[in-house]
Amino acid sequence: MGDNDGLKQLRRSDYAYFLSYRTRWSDNDQYAHVNNSIYYHLFDSIVNTYLITHCGLSPTRSNQIGLVISSSCRFYSPVSFPAVLDLGLRVTKLGKSSVTYEVAVFEEGQDVPGAVGGYTHVFVDSETRKSTPMAVRTREGLAQICAGMKDSVASKL
Repeated sequence: MGDNDGLKQLRRSDYAYFLSYRTRWSDNDQYAHVNNSIYYHLFDSIVNTYLITHCGLSPTRSNQIGLVISSSCRFYSPVSFPAVLDLGLRVTKLGKSSVTYEVAVFEEGQDVPGAVGGYTHVFVDSETRKSTPMAVRTREGLAQICAGMKDSVASKL
C-alpha cells in the first residue's frame, strides 16, 4: 500500500474507480465517529463490487476466489454519520496469483482522504484452496485500475 508518508499526499485524482457509501447511524462508535471496523467493510465492498462488475468474478459460481492475506488502514481524519463517502480504488501490485488493492476514503466533495488502506488477495481454487494464477478476465480487469494507468482507465469505466 505504498509508503505511509506518501499515502497522506494522495488525492481523488489518484484513483480510477469510485463507489459511494452513505454512512449509517450504526456505523458510529461511542466517540461519534465511524468505527475502525467499518472501514474494512468499505474496503471489502468496493473491491468485491469491482471484481463482480469489471472482472467477471462471481463469488458463488467461480472456480476461483480471492483470500485476504494481509490488510491495513491509516486514519487521517474522522468521519461521522450522516456523511456520504466516496471510496476510491486502485491496484498497487498485480502478480500472477495475487493483487494488492488500495482504497481511499473521501468525504463527499473532499479531495483529501480521511483514511487510506486496503489488502492483498491471493487467488485460490475455490475447492482445494490452493494458490492458482488468476483468471485472464480477472487479471485484465484489475490491470485497468493499476496505479499509474488511471488516465487511460477513467474513460473506460
